[in-house]
Amino acid sequence: MPPISLHKPQVLGREEIARSRLFTIESLELRFSNGAERTFERLKGSGSGAVMIVAMPDPDHVLLIHEYAAGFDDYALTLPKGLVDPGEDIITAANRELMEECGVGARRIEPLVELSLAPNYMNHRMQVMLATDLYEKRLPGDEPEPLVVETHALDALPALLAREDFHEARAIAALFIAREKLRSERQSEPWW
Repeated sequence: MPPISLHKPQVLGREEIARSRLFTIESLELRFSNGAERTFERLKGSGSGAVMIVAMPDPDHVLLIHEYAAGFDDYALTLPKGLVDPGEDIITAANRELMEECGVGARRIEPLVELSLAPNYMNHRMQVMLATDLYEKRLPGDEPEPLVVETHALDALPALLAREDFHEARAIAALFIAREKLRSERQSEPWW
């Protein structure tokens, strides 16, 4: 089957309909290539992006944090993450977030993948980073309370998925991607 040629819709109008400290809600009037017209609403994030970090204190374990998730009004187990500050690159931002949230820095940080969240409604993208060769270093962060840091075996993902407090899709995807990358690298290492 030949690939379908997609043409982005024509933007007929754009209006900011609400703004908060973190988000802008924008209304888009669109005309699609078949002539259909629709109004879409989307959240526009501000800033320079965000990072999520798979921090590995050793080759088999990962650091996770408990933090309050206002959307659920409960605590969630997830990966350390945060916004990229103006003037920062993603490596610097990832290392700063690790120091603020986990009390460790990393001598090696590499990009794994870029993930989006609800792309039909948001333009938010998150850079997932793999951090290894960790060392103790704490920076003051913007969290309202100290975060609880836990160490979990990367191969114990099924047990993590069974927990009621571990449900953030981006963190789950990031851990599976990191696990597969590390398995692939280990299989390509010489056996001698």
